[in-house]
Amino acid sequence: MPPLGPRFDDAFTYAARIHAAQTKKGTPAPYLAHLMAVTALVLEDGGTEDEAIAALLHDAVEDQGGRDRLDEIRARFGDTVASIVEGCSDSFTTPKPPWFERKRAYVEHARRLDASTLRVSAADKVTNATAILRDWHKVGDRVWSRFNASREDVLSYYGALVEAFRASGGGPLTEELARVVRELLALPRADGPSRT
Repeated sequence: MPPLGPRFDDAFTYAARIHAAQTKKGTPAPYLAHLMAVTALVLEDGGTEDEAIAALLHDAVEDQGGRDRLDEIRARFGDTVASIVEGCSDSFTTPKPPWFERKRAYVEHARRLDASTLRVSAADKVTNATAILRDWHKVGDRVWSRFNASREDVLSYYGALVEAFRASGGGPLTEELARVVRELLALPRADGPSRT
């Protein structure tokens, strides 16, 4: 893979700017930390520069401007990046549709992803599921209060995504997500951190 170039640098700066006021759900961590983690997984999985740029921008449309933001991404970073970002987005409006409706629609959409969008979306979901697991060990079942859905619905969504990603071609990131979901399903219900 050729080294990352000025377009990637521009995308990093752009993502840092548009997400500057945002933190990761339920934590004080800057949202950029999530975007960097997703991008790292994409690159480690053999992703292209376009896929890495899309990983940096994968939540920009959902969280920072809808279709107008998508048009700006297309003009600035090209059709390939914009197409991946669009394929990773489950909402284009504010306020977002209800959680269950959005997630059900995204699972159906995820059954037909192209390889690039699958890589970025799976990296995003691995990062999110791993964060849930890590935070459960810190705060126990309180982690589920961060969602607009029950523990069961969140876990059902991630399980359905594994099957949808497999239908789209799967791969190492899909199987990593399956592994993390199995760990989440095995967690005991508790009010505090794990004792192990």
